[in-house]
Amino acid sequence: MKAEFTIRNERCKGCGICVAFCPKQVLAIDPLGKVYVADQEKCIACGQCELRCPDYAIFVEKVKEAGAK
Repeated sequence: MKAEFTIRNERCKGCGICVAFCPKQVLAIDPLGKVYVADQEKCIACGQCELRCPDYAIFVEKVKEAGAK
């Protein structure tokens, strides 16, 4: 299962909670203090980043991979 991310930078305060809870180190904080997707291929679509974000700045949508049943 893969995921598509929507990150609302205007809401992100750069607290790093989403980065800390990601089990696959998919997310990172940029030099401006905002979250970004550093390695989307590692994402397992667990949704921990979305669940833990206190500012509702990140959303994860699970998408089926091509050829998956």
